Amino acid sequence: MDASDLLKGYEKIVYYVLIFLFAVIVTFSIGELVYIVYNSLTVETPLLLENHELLGIFGYFLLVLIGVELLATISAYINERVIHVEIVIMIAIIAIARGVILLDPATVSALNMFGIAAIVFALCSGYYFLKKGGLGRQAPPANPSPRYAPRSAAALSSLQARKQVQRARKKME
Repeated sequence: MDASDLLKGYEKIVYYVLIFLFAVIVTFSIGELVYIVYNSLTVETPLLLENHELLGIFGYFLLVLIGVELLATISAYINERVIHVEIVIMIAIIAIARGVILLDPATVSALNMFGIAAIVFALCSGYYFLKKGGLGRQAPPANPSPRYAPRSAAALSSLQARKQVQRARKKME
């Protein structure tokens, strides 16, 4: 057994531990979100949510959503060995949106607001160009040659295209 095999095994163990920990955190976060909603609707002001309660619930909901997306990203990396840039950018956009929702404009300086605006613009521009460029969703040529074998069949858009790629890989072997 060589060092690279040991490192790959260790890396796999680390990913599985991360997935397990993320799953535990997301599970408890969902439980806490349910408790917060229940408490807000029944105890403090029955069947009426005030603005600060709504903002807190939305912020916590987005935090749970970020956790779920991170869990999906790690899981996709383990299964496909591909980092989905689109998902990572979406997680960043959700995180910034959460920060903006919870932001109190009265206490934030204008420079901080411009910085947040620049980050939002950069992330949204990156997402737009990623979608416009079609990265990660390229279909194989109509008549694949044996040399064509993309590393990630998951990036292909249809089941038929995936089957063509699998046949091309078998021809290469």
